[in-house]
Amino acid sequence: MTRVMVVEDDEDLRVAVSAALRAEGLRVDAAPDIAAADRVLRAADFACVVFDRMLPDGDSLDYVRARRLAGWSVPVLFLTARDALADRVAGFEHGGDDYLVKPFSVAELAARVGNLCRRSGARPSVLRHADLEMDCARREVRRGGVLLTLSDKEFAVLEYLLTRAGLAVERAELIEHCWDSATDPMSNVVDVVVKRLRRKLQEPELIHTVRGRGYLLGTS
Repeated sequence: MTRVMVVEDDEDLRVAVSAALRAEGLRVDAAPDIAAADRVLRAADFACVVFDRMLPDGDSLDYVRARRLAGWSVPVLFLTARDALADRVAGFEHGGDDYLVKPFSVAELAARVGNLCRRSGARPSVLRHADLEMDCARREVRRGGVLLTLSDKEFAVLEYLLTRAGLAVERAELIEHCWDSATDPMSNVVDVVVKRLRRKLQEPELIHTVRGRGYLLGTS
């Protein structure tokens, strides 16, 4: 599942933006300041980061500029109330890939983030295993040529299993990559989604349980 980060200190805006991006099928992590975001950004891979410019612990432009100098290449979209030309130019000159002035349309923001995610190459175009085919760009899954209807979470879990085909994937790893960080790792959400996937994929079975480990996408 394509993963993005939203760094915004206004809680209402942070929640609204995160919800809009999740509705587009993205996995969203959110943080209220640079320090909290930095801890997550250094521990996981992201396809795009949305930064409010002015945060409680500083201007995110300075953070992005420093990370760029160290070789960080994740696409960044800046949000700001600053609409002067000099501010927009500074955003691009110091590592921003896009710049959106407040107030903005959440739908436009989601479209811009989707474009940056595609530009980052976070998703391969098509994943295949046996007679299963997933077109990530179109969000279509077919088995034996038959189009399947999957929920966003089912799509995310199957996508991750496809990228690890032939390898045992632990439940905690699936939660890490397909759910938000607030999800309880001891919950049964993974098992519920896998059960639904098995039913939709039908026979012969492709998703196998590896006792004590998790799940493996293999052959019958």
